[in-house]
Amino acid sequence: MTAKEAAQKLKQQFANDVREPTEFRGEITVTVAREQIVAACKFLKGDADTAFDLLTDVSGVDNYGEDPRFEVVYHLYSLKNRCWLRLKTKISEDDLVVDSVAGVWRTADWHEREAFDMFGIKFRGHPNLKRILMWEGYPHFPLRKDFPLAGIPAELPGSEVMPDEYKDAEVSPMLGGPFVPGTGTTLSKRREPRQKDTVVEESVTQKKGSLPGGVD
Repeated sequence: MTAKEAAQKLKQQFANDVREPTEFRGEITVTVAREQIVAACKFLKGDADTAFDLLTDVSGVDNYGEDPRFEVVYHLYSLKNRCWLRLKTKISEDDLVVDSVAGVWRTADWHEREAFDMFGIKFRGHPNLKRILMWEGYPHFPLRKDFPLAGIPAELPGSEVMPDEYKDAEVSPMLGGPFVPGTGTTLSKRREPRQKDTVVEESVTQKKGSLPGGVD
């Protein structure tokens, strides 16, 4: 069975809860109603013909300015049929919750935690939904489109939970980072997008050299 045939079988099974499959560069994508995402995943995994037994990724998408604003994207692979299928479900910013598929594929556990951590998407029924990259209590979601490239100041975890070797860490200058367009010079490090230093970081940079790696 091909991915296109699997998508059509899913459409027949769930009717209006599944949109018509789309194809782009040989990849098949199906958008599923939020309320049916777990049922659709169970069907695709359990059906003997479709047999999508592997979930390789779950990710969030922020379509800032659109409504619904967010999407959750699932990448499935069938070892039997050797084909990929992408599922999408749309989520409103006002009700940023979708059912967890960790009960269908255990690998969804950490993927869903990352989407929660970076986008604030909550996965109902997840066995351990907590941050996986940022610390508990961090108030922002770094992969949202309205999150500034330079970040937002936030209180670090208390010293009681921070290892001793990090307590006296110096400010790390952002100069050379991948955010602000380069100056037009011929050096590759200048041509790449980079983040400008803050006032505090500039003072640190001037003491240690103007650019990482000894480039002036």
